[in-house]
Amino acid sequence: MLLLVVLVLLLPALLSWPLGQAMARLIDPAETSGYGRLTSRFFSKIGGEGALEEQGWKSYLVSMMVFNVLMFAFVAIILAMQHSLPLNPDGKGPLELSLIFNTVASFVTNTNLQHYSGEVSMSYFSQLFGLMWLQFVSAATGIAALVALARALGGKKTVGNFYLDLMRTAFFVLLPLALLVALLLLAGGVPMTMDGAAVAHTLEGATQTIARGPVAAMEAIKQLGTNGGGFFGPNSTHPFENPSFLTNMLECMSIVLIPMAAVWMFGRITGRMRDAAVIFAVMMALLVLKAGAAVWLEGYPAAALSGLPVELASNLEGKELRFGSGAGALWAAVTTATSNGSVNCMHDSLNPLTGLVPLAGMWMNVVFGGVGVGLINMFIFIIVGVFICGMMVGRTPEYFGRKVETPEMTLALLALLVHPALILGGTALFAATPLGAATVLNTGAHGFTEILYEFTSAAANNGSGFEGLGDNTAPWNIATGLVMLLGRYIPIILPLAIAGSLSAKKPVPVTAGTLRTDTLLFGLIILGSVVFIGALLFLPVAVLGPVADHLTAVMH
Repeated sequence: MLLLVVLVLLLPALLSWPLGQAMARLIDPAETSGYGRLTSRFFSKIGGEGALEEQGWKSYLVSMMVFNVLMFAFVAIILAMQHSLPLNPDGKGPLELSLIFNTVASFVTNTNLQHYSGEVSMSYFSQLFGLMWLQFVSAATGIAALVALARALGGKKTVGNFYLDLMRTAFFVLLPLALLVALLLLAGGVPMTMDGAAVAHTLEGATQTIARGPVAAMEAIKQLGTNGGGFFGPNSTHPFENPSFLTNMLECMSIVLIPMAAVWMFGRITGRMRDAAVIFAVMMALLVLKAGAAVWLEGYPAAALSGLPVELASNLEGKELRFGSGAGALWAAVTTATSNGSVNCMHDSLNPLTGLVPLAGMWMNVVFGGVGVGLINMFIFIIVGVFICGMMVGRTPEYFGRKVETPEMTLALLALLVHPALILGGTALFAATPLGAATVLNTGAHGFTEILYEFTSAAANNGSGFEGLGDNTAPWNIATGLVMLLGRYIPIILPLAIAGSLSAKKPVPVTAGTLRTDTLLFGLIILGSVVFIGALLFLPVAVLGPVADHLTAVMH
């Protein structure tokens, strides 16, 4: 098990270095390079001259929001009309209106929270040209936002062009990587076919309908883009999405690869690789801590097995025996360290304290996080850490040579408080009313955790489910859809506004009293900010949910 943890975490970390360098060159090439001129001319033929115009941070955000609104409308139409569109061999009908809203909001925001089962509800056309397309462009949106943030912090007055960044990211980063991973998954036994469901006759004479489809293509971008939306309802526990231990390792490594590389890309674009190394070290320390805690805690037997012959075994409830309890716990830690949200075990069956690990990852929402946006979230904690340290030593706080003053701190605090407000507000409303209480399949602390997890996953744009909820209802669909939209765009808009404000200021000279942000000490400051602020915001609900659930199980 130790070897698995090392491979899944260390190999992507090593690969992230050259990938981060390649991403910086592919997305932010030198203006004089042949590649930069060639791709600019090519994409200008697709998007017009507007794809070449340099934008300030405000124009960049407007372009991003306009494109995302169009994304939403386009895919909503596909889902509403899928019964009339091609590639529907199994005759799937239109979806219910609130489920369309929830599903489109989920995939547009890179969340992929699923209140449906793909093999039951979606046509191949909807899966490929609706949902999988969104998995590419929503991931590209997050990376493009980080590139714009890096340019602003690097001192540029303009932050590039959103459409050009989006297309370079989608075509030259995500598409080649997804093709490579899809081919490896195909070789590993993941199906890729346009045929309808297969009908099999068992030895007992029964007839069985086996869903299949273009699974390998969707599975690759699902993991690489920190999307997490499965072709099948059981997600990566399904043998067609994840047939073997080797595909399990490949998919788990794919989840963290680009979020890790995004840190090095940020360092190269800003020209501050030492700062990037500090940020990477903090994120890696938190990920190792999460993964180690999850594997260790899930090594204890489930309380439900007390008194049975298997009492002393690790918790295999809700696990795929192909992977075991350790691989399931490791995946739970990795998928919630990023905003991936795919699962290879039932999170509802995790030991209560193990269930606290994925919750904590989504509460912090900075442990590599989603492609691009994880580092954007970390930027908020960096600004807060810089401000606190500046006040402690009686100096105006600075970051990347620019003064952090009241306007920037106001925006940073707003960005910091949006996340817990969405989680705690939604949880309180649904736990105290029949909107949520009537849909919970478990009573007590465990049922409360199920509600808490659903809103945490939606606000963190993660998409994993604790399950145990009858969540395909209009209230759940609308509430989590709104939370996903707010939890996606506010934490992008406010940090870009901060970076734009900083870039407009005159650089201040470095002196002996300047707080360096590329040292081990500053890394500890960031780590402390994430841990202590997170604990202050979420410790009460942690006690009411997973901790109380654990104590109840122990007492019984």
